[in-house]
Amino acid sequence: MYILIIYDIKVERINKVYKFLKTHLTWIQNSVFEGEITKAEYKKIEQRLKQLIDKDEDSIIIYNIPEKYMHKKIIGIEKNPIEFII
Repeated sequence: MYILIIYDIKVERINKVYKFLKTHLTWIQNSVFEGEITKAEYKKIEQRLKQLIDKDEDSIIIYNIPEKYMHKKIIGIEKNPIEFII
């Protein structure tokens, strides 16, 4: 599955969320991660995020994007381009 995660987290928790997501997904730009993961990874990510945030102060949105609809267009600079080394 391909997911897109967008978050708005209080400053005191943002580093923990950022570091955790960076181990599973690709950082795109401020508060945005994306990547291909398994269902098991999805459950792990969701459970850990619930532990890291304060549900009364923080917001996380997770989009599950079917591959057939995944089209990415970048206007302007790409903040974290994925480079493949051959």
